[in-house]
Amino acid sequence: MKKTIAILMTGSTLAAPAMAEEFSVVGSWSNLPLYQQFESTFWTERLPEMTDGQMTAQLTSFDQMGIAGADVYRMLGDGVFDIGATVADYTVGDAPELEGLDVPLIATDAAEAQAMVEAARPMVEDIMRDRFGAQVLGIAPYPPQVVFCRGEVASLADLQGKKVRGSGRMTTKLLEALGAEGINIAFSEVPGSLERGVIDCAVTGAGSGYSAGWWEVSDHLLTLPLGGWDPVVIAMNADRFDGLTGDQQTMLVGAVAEGLEAPAWEAAQGGLEGDIACLTGDASCDGSRASMTLVEASDGDMTQAREILLTEVLPDWSARAGDEWAARWNETVGQTVGLSIDR
Repeated sequence: MKKTIAILMTGSTLAAPAMAEEFSVVGSWSNLPLYQQFESTFWTERLPEMTDGQMTAQLTSFDQMGIAGADVYRMLGDGVFDIGATVADYTVGDAPELEGLDVPLIATDAAEAQAMVEAARPMVEDIMRDRFGAQVLGIAPYPPQVVFCRGEVASLADLQGKKVRGSGRMTTKLLEALGAEGINIAFSEVPGSLERGVIDCAVTGAGSGYSAGWWEVSDHLLTLPLGGWDPVVIAMNADRFDGLTGDQQTMLVGAVAEGLEAPAWEAAQGGLEGDIACLTGDASCDGSRASMTLVEASDGDMTQAREILLTEVLPDWSARAGDEWAARWNETVGQTVGLSIDR
C-alpha cells in the first residue's frame, strides 16, 4: 500500500506543470508614451498571454524607483533586477561605443531609424554583454529628437549663443559646433529650467515633450531631427538569461520582438505626426492642443548640420570609442545609411 502511494505521488509530481518564470522588470520613463502604451501592457498582460502563463513580470520604472536612467544597466548587471530598459544615450559615460546606436540627422522617418537599429544590433549586443553583463532582448524607439525653445527661433543659426539641453553626447557636440552652449540637465528638470531661463532650448522627442508638458514653458518647435531617435535598449541580466533553457530564451526574445518592439516601431511615425499636430494646435490633434510655432528646417539647415556631423561629431565619437567600434559601425550602420567615418 505504501509503495502504491509512493508511485502515485511520484507520477503526480512528474505530471505537475513547471512553475512560471517571474521577472522583475524596470521600464523607462513612466510618464511617457513608450512605457504607458507599450511597456506596461506588454509586461503585465501580453507576456503572460503570449507564453501561456509560463512567464510573468512585476513591473516598475526607473523614475518610480527613484534611480537615474544612467544607473539602470549598472544595477541590472549587479542583479538588482532581472530586466531593465533605459535610453542608450543615458549610459554612454560607461560605454561611449554605445553612442553609435543613435546618430543624429541620419534617419528622418521611422523606417530609416529601424533599419539603423537593426544594423547596429549585433554591435549593441556585444557592448551590453561586455560592459554591463546583460543580454539584449529588444530595442524600441522614442520619437525623433526635436528642439523646444522658449523665444523665437527661425533656423539653426538662431541657436547660436543659446543654452540648449542636449539629449546625448553626440547631440551636445553638434549643438556646440553650431555655436550653442550644450547644457547637461536631466529630462525631469527641463520644464523648470526653461521657465527660469536657465536654458533657452531643449532637445527631446516630440511625444516626450508633449506628454511632459514642455509646451507649457516653450513656444517654438524646430523639427530638425537634431538628436536622433533616442532608442531604448531592453536588456536582461546575463546570468539570469543564461539560466533559462534554450526554449525559454527563444520564447522570451520572440515575445519581446512581437509584443513590444514591433508595435512600438509601427506607431513611431504616426505618433510623430500626431504629436507635432498637438504641439502646434492642428485640428487633427486628438488630445490637448498647444500653440507652439512650427519651424521646419530648411535644406540649408540640414546641409549644415550633416556637414558638422560628418566632419566633427562622428570623428569625435570614433576617437572616444576606438578604431574597432568605428570600423564595426562603418561595416554595419554606415553601409545601411551610406556613410563612413574617416579614421
